[in-house]
Formats: sequence, structure tokens, C-alpha cells
Amino acid sequence: MSVLRFVARSMLASYFVLNGVRALAHPEDLAPATAPIAEKLMPKLSAALPESARAFVPTDATGLVKLNGLLQIVGGASLATGFFRRIGAGVLAVTTVPNLLAANPLTKGPGQAAAQAEFGTNVALLGGVLLAAQDTEGKPTLVWRLRTQRELLAKDAAKRKAELERDARATAADAAKLARKSVKQGRKFVAEVLS
Repeated sequence: MSVLRFVARSMLASYFVLNGVRALAHPEDLAPATAPIAEKLMPKLSAALPESARAFVPTDATGLVKLNGLLQIVGGASLATGFFRRIGAGVLAVTTVPNLLAANPLTKGPGQAAAQAEFGTNVALLGGVLLAAQDTEGKPTLVWRLRTQRELLAKDAAKRKAELERDARATAADAAKLARKSVKQGRKFVAEVLS
């Protein structure tokens, strides 16, 4: 891992960790902006989940803010430390969506510039964590490694099959040669016995 990657990931993660701590410490500050999303999203999410998982889903805006904050802390820590960094970046991408939906860039009036700036920041953060989620640090992805391994195994299997077929033909030829020799010896023996 390069120092630049580590520093860049830590810088990106720091925003989410600090935002998550703020959300856990003061969820009431963010709950009004999250309320419309919670009212629309949470019933649909609860209906889609199995009964055993519904107990873990928050039912109000404050609970959603706390859950989002906790996920931001965990995802940010994962991204910054490098442990499951791609999964952590994916979690951060998911936690950015409610912020993106809450920031309305079409707001008219005195808060228009602030809403547009917040929307732009959220879009940039989403792009950053999506890039981090795809970063393999120059190493091939798991899918590529599995595909390459499968191709190598297929080539090896084809080579072994060809070797076995060649050995089987050679063995069959040797057996036929031995059989002809045995028949000749048998005829010679019968001819000697009968004469």
C-alpha cells in the first residue's frame, strides 16, 4: 500500500467518522432533514425484511440518523485502517444516499446557495467512496483471479487429457503388438507340436 493511498483514504474517511460521531451525539439536529426520507423509506424497508430483522430497523428519523452515523463511523474506520476497506467504502456510499436525497439543490430563496453547495459536496463524497470501493491497490480483483485460475485449470485438464489419450493409444498399440507376437508364438508352438 502506498503512503499516498493511505493518506487519501484516511482524509476521505475522516469526514465520515466525524459526521457519524456528530450524528450519534446530536441526532436531533439532523432528524428534521431526515424525517421525510424516514417516513417514505422505513416502512418499505421494514416490509421487505424478514420478521427477525425488522427489530433492528429504526422506525423514526432519530433512529435512522443514529444508524446512519454508526455505519459512517464503522465504514470510515474500515476505510482508514484498510481492514475490509472496499466493503467499508461501499457502506459509506450507502450512507451518503440519504444525505444526497435530503439536500435539495432546487431550493429557492436564501438557502439556495447552501443547499446547492451541500448537494455538490455529497455528490463529490459519493464519487470518492465509489472510487475507493473499486480500488484494488493495483492487485487483480477476486473475480479476475478466479477466472484466470479457472482458465489455467481448464488448460491443465486439457493437457492431461491429451497425455492420457496418447498413453492409452500407446498402451493399446503395445497390447496389440504383444497379442500379435503371442499369436505368432502360439501358431509356432502348435506347428511344432503337430509336426
